[in-house]
Amino acid sequence: MPGRRRRWRSSRLRPVERKPTTSSKRSIATSKIEQLTYLLFIKRLDELHTLEENKANRLGRPIENRIFPEGNDVTARQPRPYNDLRWSVFTNRSPQEMYEILDQHVFPFLRQLGADGSSYARNMKDARFTIPTAELLVKVVDLLNDIPMKDRDTKGDIYEYMLSKLATSGTNGQFRTSRHIIKLMVDMTAPTPDDTIIDPAAGTAGFLVAAGEYLHDHHGEIFTDAALREHYNQKAFTGYDSDASMARIGSMNLLLHGVENPTMERADSLAESHPRTDAYTLVLANPPFAGSLDYETTAKDLLQVVKTKKTELLFLALMIRVLKYGGRAAVIVPDGVLFGSSKAHKELRRMLVEDHKLEAVVKLPSGTFKPYTGVSTAILFFTKTSSGGTDNVWFYDVQADGFSLDDKRTPLDPAIHEQNNLPDVLARWQTLPRPGATPLAASPEAARPRTAQSFLVPKAEIAAQGYDLSLNRYKEVEHEHVEHRSPADILDDLAALDAEIAAGLAELRRSLSPSA
Repeated sequence: MPGRRRRWRSSRLRPVERKPTTSSKRSIATSKIEQLTYLLFIKRLDELHTLEENKANRLGRPIENRIFPEGNDVTARQPRPYNDLRWSVFTNRSPQEMYEILDQHVFPFLRQLGADGSSYARNMKDARFTIPTAELLVKVVDLLNDIPMKDRDTKGDIYEYMLSKLATSGTNGQFRTSRHIIKLMVDMTAPTPDDTIIDPAAGTAGFLVAAGEYLHDHHGEIFTDAALREHYNQKAFTGYDSDASMARIGSMNLLLHGVENPTMERADSLAESHPRTDAYTLVLANPPFAGSLDYETTAKDLLQVVKTKKTELLFLALMIRVLKYGGRAAVIVPDGVLFGSSKAHKELRRMLVEDHKLEAVVKLPSGTFKPYTGVSTAILFFTKTSSGGTDNVWFYDVQADGFSLDDKRTPLDPAIHEQNNLPDVLARWQTLPRPGATPLAASPEAARPRTAQSFLVPKAEIAAQGYDLSLNRYKEVEHEHVEHRSPADILDDLAALDAEIAAGLAELRRSLSPSA
């Protein structure tokens, strides 16, 4: 009996091998991306320091913007020259020494790099080096050594690849927005050097990075005008995300793309601590469509705008709240926002149409966000006025975005309109008159019928439809008239065909007969 009891206990205490959950897999993937981001960031810091050295040598004067200080780093047990913390130096050391430099010197240095009180410093305070072995570190370093970090497109491609590995939507319904959709929204809103841009659900800061690249490509004056350059580096970009890892990756993503001191905060945008200032001129966002919401901690001022537990509606209320008068927004929403019948849905749509200026509803294909979700979505474009201004709302039915609409999202020929409508969306949008420009009648969009891929709908008609913003409510389907043959004619043809077959069979039978 005692022996049997011991065996029973041992079987109860035997460790159970568990498969990793989806959440743990996502956490592991995020951790790997975060470590790669740190290394890319460290590599870029060295390249920036080298540029400053070369500039100082050409001008024959000391380095002005030194990243790595002179002297020794004495924060660790074993002091080491700050110069050893540079990528070009420590990557030429033995694997074990390189590992020790990163663990004991470089990462503490990264945590102290930002100015006191900056969002970078707050995000990086928990940054840790977690690559497990020196051998694995060497492999990763060898792969990263050949990457030209000065090439903006290369950096973007690296991040797109790494972030695409986060192929599962988060616990709060967030997921990555493809670069081509982000680019369309940025091109349509056309950021200016004076804009203050916010993404209240920033993730890895894809929208903010794309806005920065737009300014870089279209407004070279930010690099020649000191005031504009200061604004670009200090105040132009703000992001919020409730996930600490995303906030860190977003901070470094912006820094790697040339924004020196962006504001990237770890915070719940819908909680009482949400940004309360109406200081922003442009919102670019793809907020979570669903997820856990603590109603008790949701900001009371947002609930006064729209009393609901739906995060997509609360985010829209937040965007209206944080915009300056005249500020504009481009935001992705699930189709339910466009036609939902709840009081909150209707009231929010009424506000956009009656109290502000709703400009466009761009309907996206249902496979746009696969493999994360198959939810149908649209992009809303509006301007905060608090005094109305909606006249006509422009609708566009995007039927193809340049990629297959299955889980693989295979690239298609971007030059074929039937496979990629996005260039046409931008081209037609740009013919619509801007405030103070040519009258609407001068735009080709004013004459398009409701059967076309894009068309305008007057505000009065939208109001009469209970502020329903679904494209199918207003689009007219053109049915092609087809002439069908009469049943009698079809039966006659079938009888003639049967007779022909019977005659053929009879002829074949005669040819096979022995007497033949």
